[in-house]
Amino acid sequence: MTKSSQSCVKLSCYSLLTFLILSHANSQSEMYNDENKVLMKIKQYLQNPPYLSHWTLSNSTHCSWPQVNCTNGSITGLALVESNINQTIPTFICDLKNLTYVNFSANYIPGKFPTYLYNCSKLESLDLSMNNFDGKVPDDIDLLANLQYLNLGSTNFFGDIPASIGRLKELRVLKLQYSLFNGTYPDEIGNLFNLETLDLSSNFELPRSSLPLSWTKLSKLKVFYMYSCNMVGEIPETIGEMVALEKLDISQNSLTGKIPNSLLLLRNLTILYLYHNSLSGEIPGVVEALNLTAIDLTKNDLTGKIPDDFGKLQKLTGLCLSLNKLSGEIPENVGRFPYLKDFRVFFNNLSGTLSPDFGRFSKLGSFHIASNKFSGSIPENLCYHGELRNLTVYDNNLSGELPESLGNCSSLLELKIFNNQFSGKIPSGLWTSSNLLSLMVSQNTFTGELPDRLSSTISRFEISYNQFSGRIPAGVSSWKNVVVFNASKNFFNGSIPQELTTLTKLTTLLLDQNHLTGPLPSYVISWKSLVTLNLSQNQLSGQIPDTIGQLFVLSQLDLSKNQFSGKIPSQLPRLTNLNLSSNRLTGRIPIEFENSAYSSSFLDNPGLCVDNPSLNITLCNTGPQSRTKGSSRPLALIVSLVAIFFILAFLASFSIIRLFRKRKQGFDNSWKLISFQRLSFTESNIVSSLTEHNIIGHGGYGTVYRVPVSDLGYVGVKKIWNNINLDKKLESSFHAEVKILSNIRHNNIVKLLCCISNQDSMLLVYEYHENRSLDRWLLKKSKSSGVSGSVHRVVLDWPKRLKIAIGAAHGLCYMHHDCSPAIVHRDVKTSNILLDLQFNAKVADFGLARMLIKPGELETMSNVVGSFGYIAPEYIRTTQVSKKVDVFSFGVILLELTTGKEANYGDEHSSLAEWAWHKVELGSNIDELLDKDVMELGYVDEMCSVFKLGIMCTATLPANRPSMKEVVQILHRCGEGFTFAERNVRQNDAVPILKSSKRGQGLGFVDGDSE
Repeated sequence: MTKSSQSCVKLSCYSLLTFLILSHANSQSEMYNDENKVLMKIKQYLQNPPYLSHWTLSNSTHCSWPQVNCTNGSITGLALVESNINQTIPTFICDLKNLTYVNFSANYIPGKFPTYLYNCSKLESLDLSMNNFDGKVPDDIDLLANLQYLNLGSTNFFGDIPASIGRLKELRVLKLQYSLFNGTYPDEIGNLFNLETLDLSSNFELPRSSLPLSWTKLSKLKVFYMYSCNMVGEIPETIGEMVALEKLDISQNSLTGKIPNSLLLLRNLTILYLYHNSLSGEIPGVVEALNLTAIDLTKNDLTGKIPDDFGKLQKLTGLCLSLNKLSGEIPENVGRFPYLKDFRVFFNNLSGTLSPDFGRFSKLGSFHIASNKFSGSIPENLCYHGELRNLTVYDNNLSGELPESLGNCSSLLELKIFNNQFSGKIPSGLWTSSNLLSLMVSQNTFTGELPDRLSSTISRFEISYNQFSGRIPAGVSSWKNVVVFNASKNFFNGSIPQELTTLTKLTTLLLDQNHLTGPLPSYVISWKSLVTLNLSQNQLSGQIPDTIGQLFVLSQLDLSKNQFSGKIPSQLPRLTNLNLSSNRLTGRIPIEFENSAYSSSFLDNPGLCVDNPSLNITLCNTGPQSRTKGSSRPLALIVSLVAIFFILAFLASFSIIRLFRKRKQGFDNSWKLISFQRLSFTESNIVSSLTEHNIIGHGGYGTVYRVPVSDLGYVGVKKIWNNINLDKKLESSFHAEVKILSNIRHNNIVKLLCCISNQDSMLLVYEYHENRSLDRWLLKKSKSSGVSGSVHRVVLDWPKRLKIAIGAAHGLCYMHHDCSPAIVHRDVKTSNILLDLQFNAKVADFGLARMLIKPGELETMSNVVGSFGYIAPEYIRTTQVSKKVDVFSFGVILLELTTGKEANYGDEHSSLAEWAWHKVELGSNIDELLDKDVMELGYVDEMCSVFKLGIMCTATLPANRPSMKEVVQILHRCGEGFTFAERNVRQNDAVPILKSSKRGQGLGFVDGDSE
């Protein structure tokens, strides 16, 4: 070839290369422009939300935007997470031809599974979790053939998990947790041989089924979460074939049988959670499982000893074996684990002494050994590394003095050592420990005097049934945050110091059975929060101060067996329990206490008299004074009638003037309807039916109507109080309820159909529930229940009560764990649980609900709002809102369902919750506390279990209450015959599990606040 020819060839090659480069550049530019147009179209479809304000043509390259990910200049990833999207995903999203990653999690996206995503042919990762999707996952989902990551969790998908998922051969991660699937487990999942993570946890609607044997062939699976899935049967021995397993959580099911040896021989296993099942037999040795870092076998029926091989698990950070039947001693080496932070073996039959090495070799944070048979002393080094937060050793046979080192443990939050045989003095540093919240040392033989200064953080101070002596110090005024002060049955003497009345947060003051003398301080009105006051069996004297009548929340007052004299104050609070017996009181008993409910409240006071001859107390003389009193009654009646006449005249005039103004302005002034679904009625249909005839009740902020409409039959209408100058608080409540309910889609939360408003009226229109609210069925004073209007009380049987409890729990669980951000109701009570014709429960009335700014973050409200008897103690004390406020209120509902008593019922304490705890502490048989009308139907075991769950939910400390997730699972198991007591024992044998438990202790949840 000539040089000329060679030059031509080179020139042609250069020209071709240049052409290809220019063509590629033009192609890249064209692709960029096309993708940019799609992004602008998405922004427009989402109605130009503020968080996409930076999506502009002039804002450099879209590959730099945080929601967009590019590879080689082309969009491959799109993430719009927590963006409050309430529309469907754009149907044109697959116009982004190179998408491999799509994430729309944590929004409010409605509708069916978006099958148009099949057009994204390169899609490898799809996350649609935490949305309002419903319907079924399509059977042809395997058309997304390249998927490696699929997350459809925390949605409303139901039905079968499609077998076609087993044909997604590239899948590494499959997450279908916390949904409404109610079909079978597909065996085909066992064909996903590349799967590394499988999460089906918290699918409560799945039918009872055993673990498919085909799944144990997933040899690459590292993470397997299937807790709370209604699994039954035994753990198959073939689980040992899952050789890659690192984390296994199949807790909170109904698994039975023994723990297979093969499971504990998996060399890669680091976390093993089998708690809350019915596994039995002994724990197998674990010689080979040297990588385990956390073991939780809480609440099973495990027997025998803790294997000595456990001493070889040097990597353990958590060992939880509580609520079993384990016996024997703890292996010596366990105390020397170098990484152990959490040690829980409470509620077993373990015995022996505790290793002195506990805490010395690891940064121990929690040490829970309550309700066992341990003896000897507490290990000296529990707080050696200064990180011990919880020390719970109550109900054992421990003895000796407390280690001085506990006095220097500034990290300590809770010290619960009651009901042991400890003696000596409390280490001085404990009184002033900087973070201590609860100091509970009752039922021991401690001696010494109370300190002048107490830690400013302590809220629960219980030292009853000990041998403390001396005076209550004047320095008690510094105990500013004490809520419960229980010093019953000690040797305190001297007078009650005036400084004690400065403790404004006190709700419970128990100083009975001491040697106190002198008068009761006259200035007690600072005790504005005091609910329970017991000063009985002392030597107090003088008059009962009149100022006690200004303690408006006081409901339990016991001043019996003292030397009080003079008259009973003419005004006392509305007391549910009063005992002034065995004093030297004189004069007339106030008329409001002249009834049989207080027949034993005034005994052994010879100077007292009454007008009521039915009481076994001396009758007062009927002299001139009585006649004068009687003659004044007609005059009082006349004055009252005149006053009523003037009030009625004023109201009639006001109504006439208001009606005239409305007619002048035009009554129907621009009603506005906002619907949330297709409606068969108009605003005029609703407004015209708001008549007195249709009123069915009154809510917190207004009247509730039952309005007939076509197709639906009836709807419920909540009318916010009519007021031209609308109160901002009411307006805020209205908007809060609309905002929350319009975004919620759940079977156990009331459905909001629409809202209607004008300038001075606001209406919320709900689906109507034939059986109205739960309180109408439980209230024994009511002469009718339901909608039938029958004159006798209809007893709600136990299966319906349990069904209602489970349904309401599901609704609250959805609010707490599936809504983003989480929702706290703040006013959970029986009147806010609505029932449809089949007694399905619906949580209602969100006027007080608030969305938490961030999950887990406390929100402080300016004032406490709620209903007496349902309000959590920390909410009253701090006005801080958390999910555990709702858990407390729900626990009260469980106590109402099981006992048949109202939330404000009181006996020894102020409310049903306090009464129930007090009965448990006294060792009462639980079956004696239950609703007798329901017990006759033969559901005692289930009722006892639900009662105990109510006790757990109403623990004083929020951290000791279960989460709503845990509540739902336990209630489901109660319906399957599960009880907290040991299986196959008499009911009375189960009672001691709670017999000595103190309020706030918690009863065995592994993760105190596992939210």
